[in-house]
Amino acid sequence: MTPMFTSEATTRGVHVAVVAEFSPARSRVDEQLWFFLYTITITNTGDETVQLISRHWKITDANGHVEEVKGPGVVGEQPVLEPNESFTYTSGCPLRTSFGVMEGTYQMVTQSGEMFDAQIAPFTLSEAYTVH
Repeated sequence: MTPMFTSEATTRGVHVAVVAEFSPARSRVDEQLWFFLYTITITNTGDETVQLISRHWKITDANGHVEEVKGPGVVGEQPVLEPNESFTYTSGCPLRTSFGVMEGTYQMVTQSGEMFDAQIAPFTLSEAYTVH
């Protein structure tokens, strides 16, 4: 069974929970390519409606190589979350090493137009049986 790696963070009522796992089916280890899936649930635990505008990821592999990824929305969407609503999506990340760490922020905007960054706590990307 593939181990799951998790992280959680809450910023201004926006709770971000991550579950990440190694995807052997999408990896080509013989070509130095490891693929990881991560499922994120964003929950608005606050009392004001917010919208996810963009994302900013920092991905660090086992060699210390850092890749930054920025772009609008997530999986082609910019979800609006009323209080107590959640949005869940799954995406993937290829790495050139069997181990790495992802972290980042979602740029959020409130109904009144105030912008803030919701933290995505660091989470591990690791192939099964890899010890670091």
